[in-house]
Amino acid sequence: MVQDTAATDRSLTGQFRREARLTVERSRRSFDVVLGRSEPDVGLTPKTTIYSRGTMRLYRYTPMVDEVYRVPVLFVMSLISKPYILDLVPGQSLVEYLLKQGFDVYMVDWGVPRPEDHVLRLEDYVLDRMPRCVEEVRRVSKVDDVSFLGYCMGGLFGLLYASAFPESAPKNLACVATPVDFTGMGLLRAWADPRWFDVDRVVDGFGNIPAEFVRSSLEALRPLDRLLSYIRLWDNLWDPEYVRNWRVRYRWVMDQIPFPGEAYRQFIKELMWGNKLMSGELMLGGRWLDPQRITSSVLNAVAEHDHMVPYAATRPLLSLVGTEDKQELVVKGGHVSLIAGLNAVLRLWPTLNQWLAVRSV
Repeated sequence: MVQDTAATDRSLTGQFRREARLTVERSRRSFDVVLGRSEPDVGLTPKTTIYSRGTMRLYRYTPMVDEVYRVPVLFVMSLISKPYILDLVPGQSLVEYLLKQGFDVYMVDWGVPRPEDHVLRLEDYVLDRMPRCVEEVRRVSKVDDVSFLGYCMGGLFGLLYASAFPESAPKNLACVATPVDFTGMGLLRAWADPRWFDVDRVVDGFGNIPAEFVRSSLEALRPLDRLLSYIRLWDNLWDPEYVRNWRVRYRWVMDQIPFPGEAYRQFIKELMWGNKLMSGELMLGGRWLDPQRITSSVLNAVAEHDHMVPYAATRPLLSLVGTEDKQELVVKGGHVSLIAGLNAVLRLWPTLNQWLAVRSV
């Protein structure tokens, strides 16, 4: 009995010491997080700017292998995301991964809109700036064929470009978490219902839609997510790798970009309300956009549990395009884990590599 009691005391003492040590580590690292000290650097993959216009930049990333695939890959960013989300940190960068697989990688970064950019419309991006970027990629690579890779709205822009310019469409179009059927957008569509959401008043009042407005709308889809992430962070503050990854993800979520006003007005009226891409009625700048004219190879990568762009909104993409070479990849996960993190590293990235590789020679 005495021995059992002593053993129990030693066990309790050991547990107390361990918890005390972890608490010290939590406290020390919590100050780093709260004060923003030693923030992880993101977007570190070497690149050069080969074209610019206003806030827009077209990057070419430095190749990491001696021989690259013939067809270059052009990342098309969303209007409300910064480009580093696809180039987070070494080992968690899709850009870095594709470079190491032998691809010649470029990226369209729309930049942070200035107040005067509130007049920019969807056609300014899809019918004007994107063709100019494609022209530059073709000039630098000395190859006519180009592959597009777009995440969320970036995939939508790639789809709209290919619909508008079937004669100059990308050879390959990879869309990731790309909304096409806006009747499936769940709460975001319900909140934007014209019966209570006056988009004209919002745009006329703000100009560009503030980043805080965009972020709050997305956070409201799962209002407890941030609180739960703080709780999980506290439980794991003793683990430097967990803290580093948490800070990278947190920066991604909080670092939104204002939505150019007129483009937002169009997005709400033509797509969220009118669902005109699905109905075949979408026109930009007087040009009819018909996805059935797309003959590019198309990959539609979707997340089964995406709460921002639900599966109901992404699933119909392949039914819109006219090409016969089309493939769907459904991944268990959410909007962010589809493109970044362990789930992406094991599922999406290898599939993208294999799908692009056989179509890039």
